[in-house]
Amino acid sequence: LHWAERSGWAHYYLCDISGNLKNQITRGAYHVENAIGINEKSRTLYFTAHGIPKNQDPYFEHIYKINLNGTGLKALNSGDYNTSTSMSDSNEFFVNNYSRVNTTPKSELRNNAGTVIMQLETADLSQLMASGYHFPEPFKAKADDGITDIYGVMYKPFDFDETKIYPLLEYVYPGPQTEAVNKSFSVRMDRLDRMAQLGFVVITLGNRGGHPDRSKWYHNYGYGNLRDYGLADKKYVAEQLANKHSFIDINKVGIYGHSGGGFMSTAAILVYPNFFKAAYSQAGNHDNSMYNSWWSETHHGVKEETNDNGSMNYVYEIEKNQSLANNLKGKLFLVTGDMDNNVHPGATLRVANALIKANKRFDLMILPTQRHGFGNMSEYNFWLRADHFSKHLLGVENNQVDIKMIQKDIPKTK
Repeated sequence: LHWAERSGWAHYYLCDISGNLKNQITRGAYHVENAIGINEKSRTLYFTAHGIPKNQDPYFEHIYKINLNGTGLKALNSGDYNTSTSMSDSNEFFVNNYSRVNTTPKSELRNNAGTVIMQLETADLSQLMASGYHFPEPFKAKADDGITDIYGVMYKPFDFDETKIYPLLEYVYPGPQTEAVNKSFSVRMDRLDRMAQLGFVVITLGNRGGHPDRSKWYHNYGYGNLRDYGLADKKYVAEQLANKHSFIDINKVGIYGHSGGGFMSTAAILVYPNFFKAAYSQAGNHDNSMYNSWWSETHHGVKEETNDNGSMNYVYEIEKNQSLANNLKGKLFLVTGDMDNNVHPGATLRVANALIKANKRFDLMILPTQRHGFGNMSEYNFWLRADHFSKHLLGVENNQVDIKMIQKDIPKTK
């Protein structure tokens, strides 16, 4: 089996032992993810894929079977859900776990014909719902080209009042190896649900050049432009949502993210300084000349230049955030751990240095002893972020020295 994107879509091809193509197994405008089982006797391939049903979110994963000659394609767990599956070594049965961001997760046992054999478990969210929780809302909009579909999720305050107007926050991670958009229900709420409870509408959404589980064109859109490639989509989708929903204040838009999202959120407030009014950028790879070359070479590309003497020169350089320091108009907060072992903290300091030279006001926090994930200072970082957006988008500033919201969760000792 050979996996390739020859047609612009990821598919499996059957080759002989010498590598000669025998036939294409899967074909069509969809993305094949993984081969998870082969029945050599019946010459059947079991695989996961995205985007085969055209009436649902193309990021939803399902399991299929097909004959190695390319005939007999059949869905084994169809439905408007995202699924995670585990097939037995015999290929006779598989566990099907399924949900969406706005449904209760369920598990069941199916056979290799797709027949449900047994209901296994349904998650009990009764206490969560009793506490006042509300599911977020998936949405679909258009990319800045007016053609490409962009999929996202909206998180609202649990006491949401549609007669009120809320600032909009975008949580971003641009890819290109993934997109920070949940497709299944998750209990991890600190970046999304929790931020919404402060009085914001929070959205996450994809962008052209993001997740590879769509077409090769979609995935490679940012090739050669890894700083700015996703920004226009983030801005245009926010504008569409504000036109659709009267409760969104398009004049108060903030943006935040971590790592690649830190890179993107700073770029956003500098590329669109009149649109994004506040940004909170964590551990961003703002200057990729000091980041992992394997990542930038893979996703940004290497340009070949022929010198006058006929020799070849190879260059790759992603645009740097500090080059846009003069553009800053909004409220930017930069954060990094001083022992970040993924994105060097020097990338953040180079942006800070450029902002100082440009005579710009901004905030900077260096978290001592913290690596890329901020570890035991994650909660402290959350409240720094909350205070930043509260002050600049809600007009509510907390000047108390003690962060009492953290202190109340600290066990009391006698």
